[in-house]
Amino acid sequence: MKKLAAILALTFLLAACGGDEPADGNATGNESPGAGTGTGELIVEPASYDLVAGSPGRFIVGLLTPEQLFVSFGEVEETFTFLGTEAEPVNDGASIDGTGEFLAIEGDPSTKGPVAGTASDGRGVYSSEVNFDQPGFWSVKVTADLPDGAMSGEATFEVRSEPVYPAVGADAPLSKNLLVGAKDAPVGAIDSRAVEGGKIPDPELHGITVLDSVKNHQPALVVISTPVYCISRFCGPITDMVQALAKDYSDRANFIHIEVWRDFEGRAINQGAADWIYRGKDLTEPWIFLVGRDGKIAARWDNVAVRSEIEPLLQKLPKL
Repeated sequence: MKKLAAILALTFLLAACGGDEPADGNATGNESPGAGTGTGELIVEPASYDLVAGSPGRFIVGLLTPEQLFVSFGEVEETFTFLGTEAEPVNDGASIDGTGEFLAIEGDPSTKGPVAGTASDGRGVYSSEVNFDQPGFWSVKVTADLPDGAMSGEATFEVRSEPVYPAVGADAPLSKNLLVGAKDAPVGAIDSRAVEGGKIPDPELHGITVLDSVKNHQPALVVISTPVYCISRFCGPITDMVQALAKDYSDRANFIHIEVWRDFEGRAINQGAADWIYRGKDLTEPWIFLVGRDGKIAARWDNVAVRSEIEPLLQKLPKL
């Protein structure tokens, strides 16, 4: 199958482009988000980092027109088809239908859509909950009903048999993340937006470690991101969003930001971030994890997340 061969070739290429071995006790690596190969009118980019078979999961996808305009707002139709595995490709795999709802990072979410425009008009991804019943390679066909007519595109991606990153139900990594006033690290290692010798821009996100939060049996919303050096360019808005949630829900949970890079130029990752997102000589970012009072992962959001996905879970938490 030509389609399956294409995704396999891209997967192997990405694996060969991973980061270096850890240096001086710190992990180093490069971001490698979910891989996809696009065909058709729309450019379809799967954006999920860790799709796992066997239970409902969050599938997110970005869409561009051939003119590199963002497709934003409204809903799109999705059809997922199983392509098999490297060892056993299939030609008539089972299909799953779904509907993707737009998660707006930029732009007015009340805009009717889908529409095509610039990033300032609307930037984000389409999200759907999908239960992939078997691991292997899958394709997704996405159709957007744009004002000038419907457009479709396809992409392929991999679904794993087991999660690579901390998943719902797993114990949270007991990170000793850097806090405000840390003497053993440059201020930029606490938050990449901080200027050397200056203040941390979001001190409310750097007041407690994950380890102490779990020891205190307190829930925590943990964001692992690098607002300055983020490859996906979603880290800044996501960190700002978590900071805004912290102001409104500080009486229900601890809010923790873990900066990815201890030394960006030296490609050294903070150990606190490596505990969560460094796997197989590679890393993905940004991530948000909700840790329950029992120290286990209660929910997680990869790459792109918006307030409306997270706030309902915070509202259900009892006050500390």
